[in-house]
Amino acid sequence: MGKLLNALASTSSVSFVLLTLASARSQKARYYLNTFLYMLSVSVCSSLGVVYALCLSLIPGKRFNTNYLVARSFYAIAGTLIGYKISLEGAEHLQNRPSIMLGNHQSMLDILYLGRVFPPGSVIMAKKELKFAPLLGQFMMLSGTAFIDRKSRSSAIKTMAQTGQHMRENKLALFIFPEGTRSHMATPGLLPLKKGAFHLAIQTQLPIIPIVCENYHRMFDSKTRFDGGELRVAVLPPVETKGLTDNDVDQLLETVEKQMKDRLIRFDQDLDRRDTYLAAHPSSKPAPPRVYGLAGLAARLIGSGKARSHIRHLENISNEQKSPLGQNHPSDYGLVPASQGSVQ
Repeated sequence: MGKLLNALASTSSVSFVLLTLASARSQKARYYLNTFLYMLSVSVCSSLGVVYALCLSLIPGKRFNTNYLVARSFYAIAGTLIGYKISLEGAEHLQNRPSIMLGNHQSMLDILYLGRVFPPGSVIMAKKELKFAPLLGQFMMLSGTAFIDRKSRSSAIKTMAQTGQHMRENKLALFIFPEGTRSHMATPGLLPLKKGAFHLAIQTQLPIIPIVCENYHRMFDSKTRFDGGELRVAVLPPVETKGLTDNDVDQLLETVEKQMKDRLIRFDQDLDRRDTYLAAHPSSKPAPPRVYGLAGLAARLIGSGKARSHIRHLENISNEQKSPLGQNHPSDYGLVPASQGSVQ
């Protein structure tokens, strides 16, 4: 048995080294490597979360800092291994507590931007099925997560009412993905926002803090591409709900939705201006692809491949983003007209 385990360990180690080296030049190898590193980081931080929660529970008033510590740990570990750097604007708005933070939901990679954003005293609302996920579920329960049964309206309403009272008593910031599910959009946009978060904001009379992460399909598409790079996240000014009633839910939703879409488009326009500048000032020699994280370390050893292959890779991304997706028909990423204020 011991020899078998040693053989498996040796084979796994050699395979990991070969995959890491291959990731320097191969997009497919980089996808598998970074997916493995990402899920490994999730597992490690879920375990850390249980430890953090148990330790902080012994200190009065500190239990609800668990998500903050786990978030920063995940950003440090996964961000370093995969090679992500997140710039954050509007961080001062995160000091508003109690409050309800709403963020756009593109894919599993969103956990990474939450790692950069989450302030102390923050909790999340999640579907109740996650309660039973190994390690992750235990960490979420210990950290004060509000689990909601999306199949039962009465249960969901009861949970939200209890959560609102809990937030006021402990001055917490609650994070919700108002889209309800991952959008996987190749272009900047949002799925229709669900009303639950807005009902909660009005019932509790707490401000909404919209958080927008730029579209990152050029780096991660959930199927074939997982590259590191720089991501931008914007925390928008709080939207007050004092004095609003249930009759104002639709208007409140439309206001927040427009602000988030407009910021997504502004991110896109910034890339458009950068692309236009680069096109007007071409380099005499095509630059090789930039590779980040552990794959970037391998690229320093064996190189990152030919520039022409990288150009074809960028052309493939552009073609993907020109294809309609669901009800969204914006122009391809980086080519949205400056006059366009929202995604239809």
